[in-house]
Amino acid sequence: MSFTEAYNSEAKQKEAGCSATPSVGEETYCTEEQLDSGPFSSDLKLMDNKLQPIEEQVQYLLVKADELQICLVHSKLNSEKEDFTDVVPTFLKMCQPYFNCLESTARNTCPGRSPLPQYIRTQLLQFSQQLCSQLEQLVLIYASYGCLSLAETDPIGVSHFYIGQCQVDNINLSIFRYGQPTPFLALTNTGLYKRMRWNVERKKGTEAGEEEETNDNRTEVKQRMEKEQEANRERRMEGNSTEYYFLCHEDVHLVEGEVMIGQTDRQKGAEAVMKMWSVGKWVQIYPDPDPEDIMDWVLCTIPQGQYKPLMYLGLEEPSPCVATDCLLRVLLPTDDESITHPITLD
Repeated sequence: MSFTEAYNSEAKQKEAGCSATPSVGEETYCTEEQLDSGPFSSDLKLMDNKLQPIEEQVQYLLVKADELQICLVHSKLNSEKEDFTDVVPTFLKMCQPYFNCLESTARNTCPGRSPLPQYIRTQLLQFSQQLCSQLEQLVLIYASYGCLSLAETDPIGVSHFYIGQCQVDNINLSIFRYGQPTPFLALTNTGLYKRMRWNVERKKGTEAGEEEETNDNRTEVKQRMEKEQEANRERRMEGNSTEYYFLCHEDVHLVEGEVMIGQTDRQKGAEAVMKMWSVGKWVQIYPDPDPEDIMDWVLCTIPQGQYKPLMYLGLEEPSPCVATDCLLRVLLPTDDESITHPITLD
C-alpha cells in the first residue's frame, strides 16, 4: 500500500471518530446539555484537566502535518511517483472539527452561561492559531511542489481553508484563511489583497411575530396580505442572508520625505512600499442587493463589489485570532472580554 493510500485510509477512520463534532457548514450553538457534558463544565477545578485531551488532539494534528511535509519532500527527492493531489484537501477536512471545537468553546456566548476564565480562552485560541499556522505551511509547500493550486479561479484549488465557527450573541461566524495574500478581485488587480474571510449570518428576530400577536383585531384578509408581502421580501433577500468580511492589506507607496511609523532606512530617492492592514466588508455593487426584479441575479455570472474598510490595523499583519477579535469588535462594539480576546497589535 502506498503512502497516500495508507494516509487516506487513516484519515477516514480518524474523521469517523470525530463525527460528533460539528463539521464545516453546520451551525455550532451552545445548549445547557452541551455545557454540562462538553469540553468544559462549570467546575473551574476541572478545567485544567480538560485542556489536556484537547491539547493532545491538536499535537497529533501538528505532528501529522509535519509527517505529510516530510513524506512529500522525501518522495520528490527520490523521484518516487506518488499522487499527493488529495492529501492536503483530505487533511484539511479532517482538521475542521477540531477548529470548530476550539473556536466555539473559546468564543461562543449563551444566555445563562458563565464566561470561561481568560487563561482558558487564551489557551484554546493559541491551539487554534498553532494549527492554522501549520496548515498554512503545509498548503504552501505542497503548492511549491505543484501538488495543488492556490489560484482562486481554479475550481479544485486550495486558495483558502476553513479554520472554525462560533456563535457570538446573534452572529454566526465562519472563519477562513487564505494560504497566501490573494487579490481581492479574482479578475482584476486592484492592489488590494485578502488574507482572511468571515461569513457572517445574523439570527433573525421575532419582532414580526410578536407584532402579529398584539394586533388580533386586524381582519384575516389583511393579515394574509401582509404575510404574503413578508414572504416575498424574504424570497428576494434569500441570496443575501450572508455578509462577507475580509482581512486585507493594500500597498502604500511612500516617496522621499514621507515618514511612517515602522519605516526602515532606505536609500535617498528610493520608493518604499508598506502594507496597510484593515478589516472590511464586501459591498455588493452589481447586481443590486435589494432588487425588485431578480432577473439581474439570474443573468449575472460574476457579482461585482468593492471593499469597504471598517477598521485599520496598522503595518503589521495580525494573527488570525487577533483579526477575528477585531471583526467582533466592529460587529459587536463592547468591552466585554468574554466576547473578544484582548487585542495586541505589536
